[in-house]
Amino acid sequence: MSLIETLQEDLKEAMRAGDTTARGTLRMAIAALKNRRIEKGLDLDEGEALAVLTKQVKSREDSAGQYEEAGRPELAEKERAEIEVIRRYLPEQLSEHDLRELVAKTIEAVGASSKKDIGVVMKAIMAEHRGRVDGKLVQRFASETLG
Repeated sequence: MSLIETLQEDLKEAMRAGDTTARGTLRMAIAALKNRRIEKGLDLDEGEALAVLTKQVKSREDSAGQYEEAGRPELAEKERAEIEVIRRYLPEQLSEHDLRELVAKTIEAVGASSKKDIGVVMKAIMAEHRGRVDGKLVQRFASETLG
């Protein structure tokens, strides 16, 4: 079963259960996947679908932060609840420790020696571990290591 089919089945379950948070979040995620498929003109592979969901999470994280700064904790909490719904469909994220090790190994493997090479390191890691790593953390760890 594809990711979008799984989301659609879970949407039906959320509707039956009366889970309004999951229902709304899944509807938005399905719409985002369909929109990306239309933009591309082809069906999405698993990696592209995960990238769309990861973007959905990042968008909600940004929104939650902005709501916190604006003194709207109830809206920030709503965004965080939606993040948890989406994360059910994403692969488990690597821990910071594992990510640091991965960055160090990749730097060695690609022969990176300065901050100019961060792009090469990022490309290698993101291509192989899409959906399992946070690009900002990869960039920060690579910068610290190559600094």
